Amino acid sequence: MNTAQFIPKTRSEKIEKVSFTWQTPSNIALVKYWGKSDPQLPKNASISFTLNNCHTRTTIGFSKQESKACADFDLFFEGKEKEEFKPKIADFFKRVQIYCPYVLDYKMIISSTNSFPHSSGIASSASGLSAIAMCLMSLEQALNPSLTAAFIIKKASFLARLGSGSASRSIEGPLVVWGEHPAIVGSSDVFGIQFPYKVHAVFENYQDAILLVDKGEKQVSSTLGHNLMHDHPYAENRFVQANENVSKMSEILQKGALKAFVNLVESEALALHAMMLTSTPYFILMKPNTLEIIQKIWEFRVAENSNICFTLDAGANVHILYPFNEKEKINRFIESELAQYCQNKQYILDVVGHGAKKG
Repeated sequence: MNTAQFIPKTRSEKIEKVSFTWQTPSNIALVKYWGKSDPQLPKNASISFTLNNCHTRTTIGFSKQESKACADFDLFFEGKEKEEFKPKIADFFKRVQIYCPYVLDYKMIISSTNSFPHSSGIASSASGLSAIAMCLMSLEQALNPSLTAAFIIKKASFLARLGSGSASRSIEGPLVVWGEHPAIVGSSDVFGIQFPYKVHAVFENYQDAILLVDKGEKQVSSTLGHNLMHDHPYAENRFVQANENVSKMSEILQKGALKAFVNLVESEALALHAMMLTSTPYFILMKPNTLEIIQKIWEFRVAENSNICFTLDAGANVHILYPFNEKEKINRFIESELAQYCQNKQYILDVVGHGAKKG
């Protein structure tokens, strides 16, 4: 791993006070990564759709001060100071300070808002930490204007990964691969890359409806879930399966093979939950309404000859994926048949997006 490329060599500018704002999206993995080694390296490659409407908007104000031994920051979420969020962000700054030594020279005021419920299985760590990473890279670019746009994106993904593995996939879009894989040119364990091949037109404006079955805190944190893979009896086979599925998904995305897409996406979702069902300790992350929704989707798919499918992250909420040409029909189905299984009948209509946006 060539991580030395991310250690700044020079700073040509001096900046006393500055502020940057970035909006970065969540993402939904089509082929899941579950299991990692230090420092935040995946046990298998993964590929995800970048979302558009589910995002975090973060502003960081940087004020020059005497250099500190560790990052000095205040953290506000949805307008309120959040001490309980600070340890994770402090750990993130410790991990990145060798690559971003300037964080020790500034007092940082971090203010974030989400367009979706926090900690409810919509990858809030992915969007939150990728937004912080983009703000850091804006400061680094201001300190060293010679940095290229391509390097900034690559390093932002690298930094985001050190906070949350899936955050490496929230810098770009609409399809991002994270994890070294022989079928994906340029892929890496240390940062995500845009899917490098021409994608069939059917996937360019794919829809994602997120059904909020349970808006509360996740039963199992991602960190705990990944750690359960260390001694899991099926872990090695799962890593092999996932990497094989990345190869299959690459072909599907290029060919526009919708039926194969449906089968592989749903299989991957259930495989992720199967690993949690068979871990020690074991967890059931789905809720009864999750299963009701899945059954309804299967029935609708057969009755309507539809290409609708579901996927899940490590929680109870259901992502419904479908092509744009079925949008009206499926949105009516969601409102009339599936919303009743959501908490307070809430769901989010989303579409694949193109990554981080400044300002």
